[in-house]
Amino acid sequence: MEILPFLSGFIIFFNILLALTIVFLERKNASSTWAWIMVLMFIPVFGFIFYLVFGKKLSNKKIFTWDTKSRLGVKKEVQRQLRELEEGTFQYKQQSLVPYKDLFYLHLRNDDAILTQDNQVELFTDGQEKFQALIEDIENAKDHIHLLYYIIRHDKLGQQIADALIRKAKQGVQVRILYDDMGSRQLSRKNYVKRIQDAGGEVEAFFPPLIPKVNLKINYRNHRKLAIIDGKVGYIGGFNIGDEYLGANRKFGYWRDTHLKIQGDAVRSMQTRFILDWNQASRHDILYEERYYVAEHKGDVGIQIVSSGPDSEWQQIKIGYIKMIMAAKEYVYIQTPYFIPDESLLDALKIALLSGVDVRIMIPNKPDHPFVYWATLSNIGELLRAGASVYIYQNGFLHAKTIVVDGKIASVGTANIDVRSFRLNFEVNAFLYNDELAEKLVSEFKKDITYSSQLTLKLYQERSNWIRFKESISRLISPIL
Repeated sequence: MEILPFLSGFIIFFNILLALTIVFLERKNASSTWAWIMVLMFIPVFGFIFYLVFGKKLSNKKIFTWDTKSRLGVKKEVQRQLRELEEGTFQYKQQSLVPYKDLFYLHLRNDDAILTQDNQVELFTDGQEKFQALIEDIENAKDHIHLLYYIIRHDKLGQQIADALIRKAKQGVQVRILYDDMGSRQLSRKNYVKRIQDAGGEVEAFFPPLIPKVNLKINYRNHRKLAIIDGKVGYIGGFNIGDEYLGANRKFGYWRDTHLKIQGDAVRSMQTRFILDWNQASRHDILYEERYYVAEHKGDVGIQIVSSGPDSEWQQIKIGYIKMIMAAKEYVYIQTPYFIPDESLLDALKIALLSGVDVRIMIPNKPDHPFVYWATLSNIGELLRAGASVYIYQNGFLHAKTIVVDGKIASVGTANIDVRSFRLNFEVNAFLYNDELAEKLVSEFKKDITYSSQLTLKLYQERSNWIRFKESISRLISPIL
């Protein structure tokens, strides 16, 4: 029995030591620091385990040094566009872009995101249609296929895509697949990965563990979804590869997401993003070759491919969201599965609301992560009080990550509105400058309203005390979710 006081004292001392480490060495922001201190103090032993799994900072030795951008010609083009914007000599193919020059100037400076103005975009909101198009483009590939997905499952859809990739690899098409090791932790190396490799394809995992199947790196995952075929066609958006994204999962039902098929110069930026990520994960670097950059001019949609992640100083996608919201004169429409903004984005939405901007937010009616869901409802309450319109999507699960402003500009990609997407995961979004495409996204939003119920302030205030309690707890730990 005498050992218990000693053990108790040791645990308290160890937790205080770890708390001091978080405060003085990790340099986290204040909200996440307090959240972790609370976890460590109230759950002494398990709190430490949670910290090892969820909270450990990415070591400076592991932070990416992607100087490949210079070799791929990105830096030179960025400097040219910045100079022309500053001197007033930049050539706009669409005059509708002019009012938003400060937004794409921001992305140029903050993320080296080149503005392209000659893209054709096809919009997908249904998984069956998206994957039918992707598989068709894979079947038509002549030179190379590059796929990057957070989740790849060894199910019916995953096998269908693997079979198509194996056929192309055997025909001599260069096939490369990059998947996130945590997101795709159930993927079989023996029955899935090896089959593709045996056919001549290359497959790599992002941040794999030292011991197979024992990956404790919950944070710093590659949440991006990209597909580039022959350097001419690119896919970007929210769909992963798995049967649930076709609506085949009973728990979630119909899967409502948003994805884009792009043809035009923006595919070059998508290709660069894939090459940078591949070179980080693989020992076999992709070097610059012209055949990877043969995108053809197809349309008149302006696009910037913007990336963010824990390796960068600024939260590029979040800052882009805030800039879009602050530019709104009429409305802001948002679709997101999780709504856990930090104070800066929450304040931007409140300012827009108080300025008379119509802010509408659509979230799912069911959680895939309970704490995240209750934290979402807590934040939604604040905006309801400021005058926002909130819709709960009822026709399955809403996974789209979309923002539309004034029917002029939009963003579609992989970043949710939460701390994990803004600070902890590697994300990529397409920022879109085109009236017609933005209006299509508005039309899809309004169509989704017909499948939604409206959450009014009155209904929100009538929620039970049990729900209020769950919201309060979830909000306290939301900085580390």
